Amino acid sequence: METLNKERTWLPRLGPLLPRQIPEPVHAGTPAPEFPLPWSIYRWIDGTEVSSKAVQDWATFGTDLATFVHELHNIDLMGAARSGELSWYRGGTLKGCEQDISAFFGDCRATEDSGLDVETLEQLWRTAIELPEPSSSHVWLHGDLRPANLLAAKGRLHAVIDFGCLSVGFPAAEHAPVWDLPDPARQAYWNATNIDDLTWIQARAWAIAVGISGISDYRNIWPAFVTDCRTRLEAILTDAATR
Repeated sequence: METLNKERTWLPRLGPLLPRQIPEPVHAGTPAPEFPLPWSIYRWIDGTEVSSKAVQDWATFGTDLATFVHELHNIDLMGAARSGELSWYRGGTLKGCEQDISAFFGDCRATEDSGLDVETLEQLWRTAIELPEPSSSHVWLHGDLRPANLLAAKGRLHAVIDFGCLSVGFPAAEHAPVWDLPDPARQAYWNATNIDDLTWIQARAWAIAVGISGISDYRNIWPAFVTDCRTRLEAILTDAATR
């Protein structure tokens, strides 16, 4: 119910201030015998899930996504604060989830048989959590900008959907899903955002954390997502070896 409340409250305020379409809630339903959970209706947005077939120019796409993130992060908080329904662990600090992520690394070391270099990934993660914690101001966060939550039209970013993780917090984790995109998009994104080295290293650590926990949590129940997580982690390893 908290997700429905925050989306109904904040999306109509954020939408007019953003350079791409986002969901527009038009009705919030209540539980009933026919469907015993809260539900909602959103205005339809045309578009195609982001993929190599839907995007012709990945560098332009990366710049478009960076522009969206920049605009979202620069919207006034309008009195919103990091508490209750606007609190989301990816907007906090890396140290805050160190214990959980360490357990996921342990699980993957014990069970991972795909050749994934878990040791190097954990070293990159450890390097990040030893750095100073973020001191930047809190900003609005989408919370889950992976390709499944992005829509393309005419080869470019058209809309950003699924604001169920909308929150207020530190920005580093917001950049993590760029490792789900091809290298030209990632490089264009970095160039457009001009992220400092500290934030970039923290963003990479968040990308590792989500990927390693995804493999551990969904290994036997969501194979497609596990494949996505492995692909992300391999991209991080390749990037780390060349950057």
